[in-house]
Amino acid sequence: MRIHLCVVGRLRSGPERTLIDDYLTRFDRTGRALGLGPCQVHEVEDRKGGGMAAEATLLRKSLPKGALLCIMDERGKVMSSPDFANKLAGWRDGGRQDLAIVIGGADGIDPSLRAEADFALSFGAMVWPHMLVRVMITEQLYRAASILAGSPYHRV
Repeated sequence: MRIHLCVVGRLRSGPERTLIDDYLTRFDRTGRALGLGPCQVHEVEDRKGGGMAAEATLLRKSLPKGALLCIMDERGKVMSSPDFANKLAGWRDGGRQDLAIVIGGADGIDPSLRAEADFALSFGAMVWPHMLVRVMITEQLYRAASILAGSPYHRV
């Protein structure tokens, strides 16, 4: 199952980029044998200042046709890392070819796009900067692959 991170904003070089690149490399390496990956990042940017609605239009264009749509949203489901790993495995085993994980901009995800989501995932009730959420989801993807591979990376 291919993973697509469809995100608002362009990430420049810096510590977040370094962490994301590292976790994605690890995920691709670990996930390959498990039928997970590769993971591609699709960045969109609304240069006309159209707000969440314009961002949603750009995000929709970045979604692979037929992809399962998972949004990152503070109102979504809070899961443990093993539960997230099992959710990924379930989607993969259910025959999903593509998973699109959407991270909105500073104002979140437009309600119309949120309504189209197959699943909403939350990192808790706190609001996180969208650039930091990219780091966190890439780490959790790697952690999920490690859990499914039986690696000691995830310790309970």
